[in-house]
Amino acid sequence: MTDAALAMPIAERRFRAANTEAPAVRATLIAVTVIFLAIFLLLPLAVVFVEALSEGIGAFLSAVVERDALAAIELTLIVAAISVPANLVFGLAASWAIAKFEFKGKSLLTTLIDLPFSVSPVTAGLIYVLLFGAQGYFGTFLQSQGVQIIFAVPGIVLATIFVTFPFIARELIPIMQAQGTQDEEAALSLGATGWQTFRRVTLPNVKWALLYGVLLCNARAMGEFGAVSVVSGKIRGHTNTMPLQVEILYNEYMQTGAFAIASLLALLALVTLLIKSVLEWRYADQLAATGMGH
Repeated sequence: MTDAALAMPIAERRFRAANTEAPAVRATLIAVTVIFLAIFLLLPLAVVFVEALSEGIGAFLSAVVERDALAAIELTLIVAAISVPANLVFGLAASWAIAKFEFKGKSLLTTLIDLPFSVSPVTAGLIYVLLFGAQGYFGTFLQSQGVQIIFAVPGIVLATIFVTFPFIARELIPIMQAQGTQDEEAALSLGATGWQTFRRVTLPNVKWALLYGVLLCNARAMGEFGAVSVVSGKIRGHTNTMPLQVEILYNEYMQTGAFAIASLLALLALVTLLIKSVLEWRYADQLAATGMGH
């Protein structure tokens, strides 16, 4: 160490030692990052679009508008349109209860919200089969009532809700906890009702976090494979979502069709990434305002 460096205060020397790297080290880290992204992210993404258009735009469009493909797209949109609003209601209710109130079982509720993150989606699908399948606990009763859950749209919706319900709640809970209850208490003291307080105070304070959670929830709902593959039965034109349709077409060596549907999912991922970046920018402002951005 030079005399000039020794003359620096100890705190400054520690700061410089922790935040300065040799140019070769910085270049190596950047190169490793870029190579990793190119091999494991950009290259597969490019292959999807190249294969989808390998036989021309006509073949691509024909694969997309094929009857079973349209049915898979429609089912995917229906499942997302049901599961995302359901998780929106649950996420708002759970986060509001956890962040704004004290009650017995609060820690258990918080733990249960994280359960889908630790349970394999395939296991989640099997749980629903054991509950609602023909030989399941409630299967005989449901069949006697003419209700079919497994190998039908309700089972797909239930499995999708299970694997996606933590996303919105987990985005809202830390924001609501950081904001505290002062704004709500002030609104109530001024004569606002509970609904008015929620609509005009709580909801505007968390709107960007809420949109961010909805975006992540929707992306997972439309791309879910494991749990849905177990409960759907993979019936062509009836219970195949887009990821399942990709698998079936690829296994039948219909690569153009498989990659065409996969390219739609990839486009969804890119659009999600774009919107996510915008929301993160707005979300960061909210985090800074609540003191969590430091």
